[in-house]
Order: sequence, then C-alpha cells, then structure tokens
Amino acid sequence: MELTDLPNIGPKLAENLRRVGVDTPERFQELGTQETFLRIRAQVDPTACFHQLTALAGAAAGIPKKALPQEDKMALRAFFDSL
Repeated sequence: MELTDLPNIGPKLAENLRRVGVDTPERFQELGTQETFLRIRAQVDPTACFHQLTALAGAAAGIPKKALPQEDKMALRAFFDSL
C-alpha cells in the first residue's frame, strides 16, 4: 500500500510525509496524526494549516476528512490552536 492509497493523501501531502521520514502507511500509523503534523511543520512546511491536520487525521482513521466526528475536529482544533 502506498501513502496515496490513504484517504486525503494526495501527491503533495505524500511528498511532505516522505520528507519527514514517513514513507509507508504503517510508519504513519506508528507516529500518529499529531506527531506527523508536528514533524511536517518543523521540517517541511512551517505554515502547514488546520486542513492538513484534519487530512492526516482522516487518513489515520481511514475516512475522508469531512467524515471526522465533530468532537474529533474540536480536539484537533484545540491542538492546532495550541501550537
């Protein structure tokens, strides 16, 4: 399975993932959404936005980001706003 086989992961986000050492879906699952996002922000794209965070969360859950439960989105927003 490739990174782009995950929901919400297009070529650009897949490239960001590879640039921070996440080259397989399994490695992504090991690190988790928040750690992966922090690495992208620190090493690749300091302007990575909330939408990228929700895309990662959806990919981790195997669902489109629009299908994330509202409580998950609220927790992600709180995490994002704390950065």
